[in-house]
Amino acid sequence: MWAEDDSGPPGVPCLESRSEPVEGGVYRMYHGTSRPAAESIMAHGFKQSVDGMLGRGVYLSRDLNKASRYPLNLPENQRVVLRVKVNVGRVKKIDRQGHPQQKSWHHNGYDSAWCPPKCGMVKSGCEEYCVRDPKRILVIEIFKTKKSSRNCRTSYVLELCNLINNSYLSYLCFFFFCLKLQHYNRNYP
Repeated sequence: MWAEDDSGPPGVPCLESRSEPVEGGVYRMYHGTSRPAAESIMAHGFKQSVDGMLGRGVYLSRDLNKASRYPLNLPENQRVVLRVKVNVGRVKKIDRQGHPQQKSWHHNGYDSAWCPPKCGMVKSGCEEYCVRDPKRILVIEIFKTKKSSRNCRTSYVLELCNLINNSYLSYLCFFFFCLKLQHYNRNYP
């Protein structure tokens, strides 16, 4: 039933991944793949997967930790992640297994399907998107995942660094991160 086997303590998601997407919103997302597949995507664009948990489309997440686990059948040192910009268009929330529109959402005028975090659709508890039209996706960059980038603490710091340019705000966010890290260490020894 599950498309992945990535159980274990969930990482801290991308800062936006817990918020419900806004219709027509543009979001930074990630897509995990192999180096050859990434080069093909860079040259020719994304292609829809034939099938999947949400049907045909391109599978993405705003959660870097989730994307860095893919493809599941590839050793970690052979995986890369594409950072992309996605116009989600009209979004259908699919929040349970067996949802009546789980694979047919696009027939009802939706551009994307979204599984919220911890809704029971994805074993890891991470969110997932399926975008029907690959033209809604713009590749920003390709990067190699590192073992430490899968660690939620490191990933959280990287996300903060990407989002914050102001040094005063960086200091405040670093302080906030330290508090969150203490909480994480107490709850996930």
